[in-house]
Amino acid sequence: MSAGAAPRAIAADVLDAVLHRGRSLKAELASALPPLRDPRDRALVEAICFAVLRQPQRYAAAVDAWMARPLPKRDARVRTLLFAGFAQLDPLGLAAHAAVAATVEAARMLGFEHHAGLVNALLRRAQREGLPAVDPHAHWPQWLREQLQRDWGDDAAGILDASAIPAPMWLRVNARRVDRDGYAAQLRDAGIAATTVPALADALRLEESVAVAALPGFDEGAVSVQDASAQLVVDALAPVRGARVLDACAAPGGKAAHLLERDPELSLVALEIDAARLRRMRTGLARLGLGGRGRLLAADAAALPSWWDDVPFDAVLLDAPCSATGVVRRQPDVLLHRREADMAALVATQARLLDALWRTVAPGGVLLYATCSILKAENDAQVAAFLARTADAALEPLDGRFGRAVSVDGVPAGYQRLPGEGGGDGFFYARLRKSAKA
Repeated sequence: MSAGAAPRAIAADVLDAVLHRGRSLKAELASALPPLRDPRDRALVEAICFAVLRQPQRYAAAVDAWMARPLPKRDARVRTLLFAGFAQLDPLGLAAHAAVAATVEAARMLGFEHHAGLVNALLRRAQREGLPAVDPHAHWPQWLREQLQRDWGDDAAGILDASAIPAPMWLRVNARRVDRDGYAAQLRDAGIAATTVPALADALRLEESVAVAALPGFDEGAVSVQDASAQLVVDALAPVRGARVLDACAAPGGKAAHLLERDPELSLVALEIDAARLRRMRTGLARLGLGGRGRLLAADAAALPSWWDDVPFDAVLLDAPCSATGVVRRQPDVLLHRREADMAALVATQARLLDALWRTVAPGGVLLYATCSILKAENDAQVAAFLARTADAALEPLDGRFGRAVSVDGVPAGYQRLPGEGGGDGFFYARLRKSAKA
């Protein structure tokens, strides 16, 4: 049996779950990767899955054009195995002989011996002829492409292009353990190239992703993986030292950890409605040496009586649930899960959270509203509507690190980074100040 058959078979299983059963790529990889002992196999599974999900219509076009009859539903994994095989040839560019042989063997491993010849034939054809040309953005839902055009006009095409490009790997250095330059030196000693960005005090950028196990001191909490745009959230919130701070939608915990790394004297309350995610957050904080710091609660942030003690917060972070349209390059399966019909409910949830959490902000305090969305309905339109109905709220200016200033009918309503700008994800920031009592 080919040594490479197992990761191909696993990739086919993951892709089947995501493409045919509506599962989350992140969740499927979290359960599929740990049994693979060789980090190269884990990296291969991830690379195949991301390559396929960045252009699934290209591989579907090849299968549909080259097969006389569609595969029955019971053989859906053969289809995703073919997609995995195509991705190895283009764009991953693996050695064709080894990729084809291992993928054919994976068909046998999955119990599709009777389709091994078909898999071999179609992969050989792809090797000879290349794959059919298709619109590279055809997998974006039509409603979403139209919305991007309405929202962003001439920038819409660039958003689509940037969302198809693999993102760099961003690290956040734990300032309580090591300074950034010192950690950059550790990376150099380990043969890992990294660059600093002046606008990001704790960040290092890696153009080539590496397994976290290869990062010096990762298990000891020296560093975390976090995108540049997400790291800017703490700078946008900018709580004073020792402030009472609320992180209202905290999981997976990166921003709460960043706050505590910057200032261990913070009085932090972190909420997460999903108890299982909250447990994983506790584990992550413990790795960083932050276990026991802050108060972590499983609660609906908008249901104030269930968790709030009526003591106001100096600063509130609302990294709101959103469409995640700014992180498609990291989570390409977002495009499979978003429905136009779901957007109204999502926008309503954001508004409900804003209104409820504003009550918890101390006079003179701040609330940072942030999303990883690029849709105006969730961002500047949401903030403009909040300002219109909230007499004691005012938008505060942010600097150029946070992207372009955006407005509604000429009224400033926040700051937007688009995917790829500064190497970061698409992200929105609005810093809202509550008027002080007279």
